Amino acid sequence: MSQAPVLVVEDEPAIAETIVYALESDGFSVVHAGTGREGLAALKDANPRFVVLDVGLPDITGFDVCREIRKESEVPILFLTARENEIDRVVGLELGADDYVVKPFSPRELTARIHAILRRFERGSSGPEITEERGNVCCGPLTLVLDQYRGTCQDADLGLSRYEFGMLKVFMENPERVFSRDQLMDLVWDEPEAASDRTVDAHIKTLRKKLHEVDPDFDPIVTHRGLGYSFKRAR
Repeated sequence: MSQAPVLVVEDEPAIAETIVYALESDGFSVVHAGTGREGLAALKDANPRFVVLDVGLPDITGFDVCREIRKESEVPILFLTARENEIDRVVGLELGADDYVVKPFSPRELTARIHAILRRFERGSSGPEITEERGNVCCGPLTLVLDQYRGTCQDADLGLSRYEFGMLKVFMENPERVFSRDQLMDLVWDEPEAASDRTVDAHIKTLRKKLHEVDPDFDPIVTHRGLGYSFKRAR
């Protein structure tokens, strides 16, 4: 039995053709819509397993389409955006999108992100949960005390910097999701345009060191070459 298709909502023919070709070459079946309203109609007709959604559509915005989809479906959504304003990317994630890719993009990166999101989505919530209670976010030996901007591992204070705390919060609230360096800067840094992607690498390195000093066997941050970083669930 064939799997449900990927719905691509993109109005620029050249970009749409590239995406469809990349996905079909990777074994996906694809349904294409050129406007937001066509995309919403295709959502009902095709019942897709994944949606690739352009932000700048000719009739209604991708954000509006996402809002409508989220009223009735939890299907994974990846935004395509050419916008330079970083807040627009954050808004997309807050609306319920699972990821975004900025144009111009590599078809290989796009398919890799889709595979990663589908693995996480189709695996469901198996494995130990990351929980939030009484102002804390917890996973295994790691706890973030949100109102104190403090992190502990096995009850030992980690002495987190502001940005280390911010990255851990993003990671722990989105386990196993791959974040690029740019995405982490958008979500954590006050002025991401003033930082470089190597700044993220440096903070990841010190964060890993602090965790390792408390528990040498606890290494929840995963490096994805060419893509970014993710946080794996405790086992």
